[in-house]
Amino acid sequence: MIDTKALREKVLDLAIRGKLVPQDPNDEPATVLLERIREQKKQMVKEGKLKAKDIKNDTIIFKGDDNLHYEQFADGTVKCIEDEIPFELPAGWAWTRICNIATVRGGKRVPKGMTFAQEKTSHAYIRVTDMKNHTVNTRDLKYIDEDVFTQIKNYTVAKNDLYITIAGTIGAIGEIPDELDGMNLTENAVKVTSYGVNKSYLCLVLQSELVQKQFSYKTYQVAMPKLGLERILTTLIPVCGSSTQKAICDAITEASRYLEQVNINQADLISLISYLKSKILDLAIQGKLVPQNQDDEPASVLLERIRAEKEELIKAGKIKRDKKESFIFKSDDNSYYEKVENNIKNIADKIPFEIPESWTFVRLEDVLDYEQPTPYIVKSIDYKDDYQTPVLTAGKSFIIGYTNETYGIKIELPVIIFDDFTTDSKYVDFPFKVKSSAMKILTAEEKLINIKFAYYAMQVVECDNYNHKRYWISEFSKKLIPLPPKAEQAKIIKAIEELYKYIEQTLS
Repeated sequence: MIDTKALREKVLDLAIRGKLVPQDPNDEPATVLLERIREQKKQMVKEGKLKAKDIKNDTIIFKGDDNLHYEQFADGTVKCIEDEIPFELPAGWAWTRICNIATVRGGKRVPKGMTFAQEKTSHAYIRVTDMKNHTVNTRDLKYIDEDVFTQIKNYTVAKNDLYITIAGTIGAIGEIPDELDGMNLTENAVKVTSYGVNKSYLCLVLQSELVQKQFSYKTYQVAMPKLGLERILTTLIPVCGSSTQKAICDAITEASRYLEQVNINQADLISLISYLKSKILDLAIQGKLVPQNQDDEPASVLLERIRAEKEELIKAGKIKRDKKESFIFKSDDNSYYEKVENNIKNIADKIPFEIPESWTFVRLEDVLDYEQPTPYIVKSIDYKDDYQTPVLTAGKSFIIGYTNETYGIKIELPVIIFDDFTTDSKYVDFPFKVKSSAMKILTAEEKLINIKFAYYAMQVVECDNYNHKRYWISEFSKKLIPLPPKAEQAKIIKAIEELYKYIEQTLS
């Protein structure tokens, strides 16, 4: 599968290095563009559109005769900043700081004692939770009434602004949609208003690893980490000419469309692989995946022999009788019955499908034993990749980390781990520890069932797990699964895994 996220990051990195689109020799040099922006900002101060403080920290970054980068400050002082420059830019490009090409303003919280409006008003209030996928999701917007707006009316955004989240989720970047022009902004984000630099180009640059690393480095490491406005303003970014900016935006848009289609195709492919695997399991568990061998000892005969052996052990006083153990059989009327102690009950309505003559049905609790996970629960969640022992969960993540704890490691293998709340399960054949007490550790009655076959059979067991409760003892262990002859179980496992491998190699 293609890692589209990593690929997009690589495309973006090439873009800001000037390696994504051809350089236009007729494009205006970035130094000329930046000079024009400086003059524009000075004029805006004269016209009262900006304040003097908005330009007092502006700087000029240039290359000296020694080919090193220097920065000239408003007071005329010059400092070598070569150690800050991360990579060389093409001719016609230049380094600058955000303060030189944009203003950054904070948002404002709803005043103390005031709340959001109960109904939609003309004043939307944009929260961090609304900032998704480099835009603003308008589906669940909150609104404020006129009284609240009057108090925070100076903290609005314009349709040409960008946003940067500065608390909670730090460094999320996006554009303000046209329909949210003039709406209010949370105190946990800032608006960025650019002058002379393409808004979409700046949005891309701010998303880049180059800028995100600077944001991370500049974040105040306190109980509630926050990215300060002044630190945003001093962030270093590459700038190119206007036509190159547009060419980069167009190229990224085209690449994003392609990667989105790849994502959709991969999602469809993953669904197809999952569907095919489920069909293979259905065939396997119904006895339709491998040919039947008439010479295989029927599962019912094996069960009867094991019951007879247990009976001898009970008579000898070596084990106690399990009063709840069930015996499922097919009678002369072709219906299935279950015997528990001296009670016999027709369970034909519980049988999910027909199986071959040499197969039978059993309950999971009669072929699997469970162990509580308490001795194997990890004590510390200080996981590191270079530690030895994996810590497992039965969910999709499976291995959630590695621990250096040397005690309480499950080494009697293989087993099945079963999440008592979600009913997820995983087959495990390597030493491990578990995350929580929700894990049941299941082992097989080896004379009866191959534990890997039991695992595959469990994947097709249906169980309503909507309530937050423990399921193994109360429900899941009571579920019926088919039991083939022991020799056939191994053939079924081999066939399943060969087909799985073929599907993954063919479709991945």
